Amino acid sequence: MSDGEGKPKVVIVREQTNITSGTDVQEKLILAARVFSDLLKPTLGPRGLDKMLYKTDGTTAVTNDGAKIVAELLVKHPAAKMMVSMGNVQEETCGDGVTTTMLLCGSMLIEANTLLKKGLHPLTLVDGYKMALEAAKLQIKKDIKEVNDKYLLSTAMTALRGKGAETALNVFSPIIVESLSILSKNRKNPGAEHVLMFKSGLGSLQDSRLLKGVIINRRVLMDNLPNNLINPKIAVLDSDLKIRTLTRSVEIKITSANQLDSFVDAEQDRKDSIANAIIQSGANAIFCSGEIDREILHQLCDNSILTIGELDSSEIENIASAVGAKIVDSMLDINSTDLGGCTSIGWERRENTDQVEDIITIDGCSNPQIVTIEVGGSGGIGTDEIIRGLHDSLRATSIAISDNELLPGAGAIHSRMANAVRKASETEPGRARLAMEAYARALETIPATLVENAGGDSLDRILELRATSRDSDAPIGITPDGFVSIIDDVWHPRLIIEAALESATETAMSMLRIDQVISARGD
Repeated sequence: MSDGEGKPKVVIVREQTNITSGTDVQEKLILAARVFSDLLKPTLGPRGLDKMLYKTDGTTAVTNDGAKIVAELLVKHPAAKMMVSMGNVQEETCGDGVTTTMLLCGSMLIEANTLLKKGLHPLTLVDGYKMALEAAKLQIKKDIKEVNDKYLLSTAMTALRGKGAETALNVFSPIIVESLSILSKNRKNPGAEHVLMFKSGLGSLQDSRLLKGVIINRRVLMDNLPNNLINPKIAVLDSDLKIRTLTRSVEIKITSANQLDSFVDAEQDRKDSIANAIIQSGANAIFCSGEIDREILHQLCDNSILTIGELDSSEIENIASAVGAKIVDSMLDINSTDLGGCTSIGWERRENTDQVEDIITIDGCSNPQIVTIEVGGSGGIGTDEIIRGLHDSLRATSIAISDNELLPGAGAIHSRMANAVRKASETEPGRARLAMEAYARALETIPATLVENAGGDSLDRILELRATSRDSDAPIGITPDGFVSIIDDVWHPRLIIEAALESATETAMSMLRIDQVISARGD
């Protein structure tokens, strides 16, 4: 018997480790990506349907927002996790276009799978996709339009279509444009984070409105505090409105009644000085982040000064940004130049509801750096979805204002990019041409999905769209009814379209480069 006979082979991984190699790897990854993109496919466009998400904590959400769906899914497959990461990047960068990114990536992988089965090398596909991406980006540069008032309003409308807010499109679109226009005059690079949302819980969506100020929920400590103030001067304090508590324990020895009276009088004088400082500053309302001494509160109430306390630091900053006040640390240091102003302040107590806090409205600020959209309706799950749609529209509209670059939507730009990629592929002599043609077909997934969700025949409409858009300079896309027509009222910021295209292409190419999956769990 030889020395090595009967000895086990060299083992470098555990026995339960499963190793998948060859074309099986790409097929499994592509299948997972396809399942994920098919999940979001019915939600695309103005005729997109919603998903109901039932969470592990028992709460539910109804949405067709791709970012929300991706965030709530507990995915396990590595390919699905790659797509989730891609969607998160798109959401963080642009705030919109997650569903489009997912569909494009899934379609690129599906087209690649067909070519892999015919023997095309994965790296040849990668090279072809790279060239196709460059051709598509060149077409994007040719189709850029500058922003004007009409296109800006259309951009806001486009981001709202297909969501719950679409039922009040004529109300919300002008509000979004107006809010960002107001903010752009008072601060650089206004965005969605500078527009607050408040659920009124009253009326319908048609009753929604824009406030040049903020709304806060906080209990008004005294019923006889002034209400409905007109043109008030406002002070903002980031501390308590009381005598500061000593940080160290101190014992005071009192040997006579006169000393006790002096101690009590000194404490009262201190409170009086705080109240007098506010009164002498000319403030009609004061908002502070800490507690309010009852005696000081009564003095301010007697002088018709509205006093609200125990606000969060974010609420303090928002109020100061809206009214133009300077945040002060001590009321003893305040002067008239630190005060802000607005047209009106009012508070409302809804006795017939279980709401404990009052609604305090600060409106009519002259140069607000923060504004608020008051959303009408019941204030339930449906309102949450509407607010999510408003946030997406604000992100898209703010990007359009800052970049001043728009592209036609409704599948028009994707059809034009597909035509550009096909034209570029004609000069490619190698097999990469097949990959470029596959990339062009993947781009047409967007208009094809819009047709399908509208109940039309995608094949007939895509063939018609190819022929019509090939020799036309006008943006030709898919109408909400699923027909091919000139589209002049659907616009997206260039960043959303280009970022989605780049993310989808890079993720698809990353998956195509994988030739082996090693699973230590054996699955």
